Amino acid sequence: MQTNDPTQHAGFRRIFAENRLTIGFIAPLEPYPDTPGPTLRNHEAVIKHADDIGIAGYWLRDVPFYDPSFGDVGQVLDPFVYAGWLAAITRNMAIGTAGIVVPLREPIATAKQIATLDNMTGGRFIPGMASGDRPVEYPAFGEDFDNRAERYREAIRLTRTVLTDDFPVHATQHYGELVGAIDLVPKPSSPFLPLISIGRAGQTKEWIAEHMDGWIWHGRDATKLDYVVPQWRALTASRGFKPYGYGTWFDLLKDPDAPIEPGQILRGGRHALIELWKRQEHVGVNHVVLNLKPSQRPAEDVLDEMGTHILPLFPTHVSV
Repeated sequence: MQTNDPTQHAGFRRIFAENRLTIGFIAPLEPYPDTPGPTLRNHEAVIKHADDIGIAGYWLRDVPFYDPSFGDVGQVLDPFVYAGWLAAITRNMAIGTAGIVVPLREPIATAKQIATLDNMTGGRFIPGMASGDRPVEYPAFGEDFDNRAERYREAIRLTRTVLTDDFPVHATQHYGELVGAIDLVPKPSSPFLPLISIGRAGQTKEWIAEHMDGWIWHGRDATKLDYVVPQWRALTASRGFKPYGYGTWFDLLKDPDAPIEPGQILRGGRHALIELWKRQEHVGVNHVVLNLKPSQRPAEDVLDEMGTHILPLFPTHVSV
């Protein structure tokens, strides 16, 4: 049986600490502002560079189909296969999912993939769990979009059970039944394997605060996302430290003195961005996940400036 202390997890410790803010990126670490998907050219070299400069975490999306009405297909690659490759070519960064579309995946198979990656990465893998936001995908899997929130809750409970209990006994409505005769292997190598909520997943903040080990949200204006921190801290005050972070489209402008532009893209020069993140760190934001899709500069240039001028001010907490 595992403990319930997420700070015993190496990847969690690297990214999250009270009253501190760290910076991560969402895959694929490539600008592609005018196309639905990336080229993935020179991808391995860029990933290794990001690992070397000290980004806290690298987050992978779960997008099975290209939906032209939605536009963005994320990093294209399957997140679990991709995470296994990343485990082999990186040494430091935590590797997370943002997030696995839980209602479209069988929970026990997902749990086995999570436990496998925890072992393969030396505890660097952090499963972020989502419910999906593309209704058109659900009929292809024979699933009901309207009950995804209910199945998300049930799948999270089942995932926790098979990851933590030996020969578990557990009944479900939408999935299967475990009667104590079989045991999932491997179990996680970490004393505790945290599950992070990505977005709301159709749940109340109260449910997320009680059942998940942290929350990474997203919204239309990253400069205003810290307003939810006091609500989150109130909901989690009796439950130990549960981090809050957010994801955003990102464009680091060449002019270091450029102000932050209003809108859905966090776009500005480094001085204004540092000021914003210092303020957000003060109010309790723990992690910022940056998406380079709309960037006007090559990823290498952005990483060089981040590594020299920004990441030293928001360092990762420990080496994994």
